Amino acid sequence: MTFSIPEASPAGATGTAYTLTLSCPDLPGIVHAVSGALVSAGGNIIESAQFGSPETGSFFMRVDFRSPQSYEEVHAGLAATAEAFNMTWDLYHAGRRTRTLIMASKSGHCLNDLLFQQRAGTLPIDIPAIVSNHRDLESLADFYGVPFHHLPVTADTKDQAEGRLRALMAELDIELVVLARYMQILSDGLCAELSGRAINIHHSFLPSFKGARPYHQAHARGVKLIGATAHYVTADLDEGPIIEQEVIRVDHARSATELAALGSDVEGRALSKAVRWHAQHRVLLDGRRTIVFN
Repeated sequence: MTFSIPEASPAGATGTAYTLTLSCPDLPGIVHAVSGALVSAGGNIIESAQFGSPETGSFFMRVDFRSPQSYEEVHAGLAATAEAFNMTWDLYHAGRRTRTLIMASKSGHCLNDLLFQQRAGTLPIDIPAIVSNHRDLESLADFYGVPFHHLPVTADTKDQAEGRLRALMAELDIELVVLARYMQILSDGLCAELSGRAINIHHSFLPSFKGARPYHQAHARGVKLIGATAHYVTADLDEGPIIEQEVIRVDHARSATELAALGSDVEGRALSKAVRWHAQHRVLLDGRRTIVFN
């Protein structure tokens, strides 16, 4: 369930903008209690969305609001309500850009799409670094003025490369990692460390056509729809919680090369949506599923 309240005019739009996200056992009175806590903080709700999962018995909520109080004051005011309902919750400064590290290998279409949208202001992220196991995309990074880090990976150097990656993420205060066609498998340990804050794009409707040359596999099977899946990274390869999927209809007249070109566009759209929604705190985890308030 989602409802929006038109944002106040500039003259009436007072206070700082915040985003609240929460999940907890689904019990009566949650919305009333949260709304009351926000009223006590002088809050004006701009947008609110909630969902109760009948499968897991969990309740999820996301609220955009303004308040004249400081972050610390609002946070303290919500703490009692959160404790009463056993909530897992976060309070964010709305509009704050998410510090995002992008990883890619040789294919540049997803990377280019993210860089272009970030520069155009349509993705609320900052990109302080690009990491690749090849140098093919270094000129693209240079074009956008983003530092490029070459971290080659082999079976013998994987642990060392991931150590350098961890150090870089800590140095740059990275909040989100995006695998924009990064063709290396992250270790189970790194996947666990990045749980809920690493997004991958897969070139199919999962779990179809895994592995190399997916569009050639699709062409050989005469598919009528091709698609892409953006999902969170887990140790189970390409089986993480799905954030977004995109499709396009094709027919027998399309060659494998044409399918790959069309698929590149679909991959870019699915990935950019997933990154945008994550950065706007619109994605909440419900076990192996996601709740997306988009």
